[in-house]
Amino acid sequence: MLIGFSANIQRPSKTRALVEEIMAALGGGFGPAHLHDLSDTARAFGGALHAGELTGEAARVLAAIERADALVVASPVYKGSYTGLFKHVFDLVRPDALYRKPVIVAATGGGPRHALVVEHQMRPLFGFFRARVMPTAIYACDADFSDGKPADTTVRARIAEAAGELLDSRPAFAA
Repeated sequence: MLIGFSANIQRPSKTRALVEEIMAALGGGFGPAHLHDLSDTARAFGGALHAGELTGEAARVLAAIERADALVVASPVYKGSYTGLFKHVFDLVRPDALYRKPVIVAATGGGPRHALVVEHQMRPLFGFFRARVMPTAIYACDADFSDGKPADTTVRARIAEAAGELLDSRPAFAA
């Protein structure tokens, strides 16, 4: 099962649109696919000091992240980093839950100066979990979108590259 997690806290959202495009590029390669949007569960996640305090949809989202066969995760960039709620959600994930799971990391921001957030912050976060972060990460800024969807040719090529890497990783993770 493929789980997409978008840390946007409003709609419409470029971050959600980016996750949708990545998931679409993966097709049905991981069976059922579900996209979870932090804007639906932000208050529930934000009020929990540990995973046992989560209820309802927030508990289901955390369980889906931990059970996923593969993940596509993205956060908007605020003040040079992923959002605090994005980090808080992953603070609630069990340390061994993402072991060897393939992950595509992505982020969106206002301009190109935040592009390294995927390498300098997201990749190490998932390295802690010993997840298998795909070599190609994706960053898209406002100028890379048209009509609310990723339109820049370089961003679209990175989406295709990351999706191909994730699909190619399937046999290595079947065991």
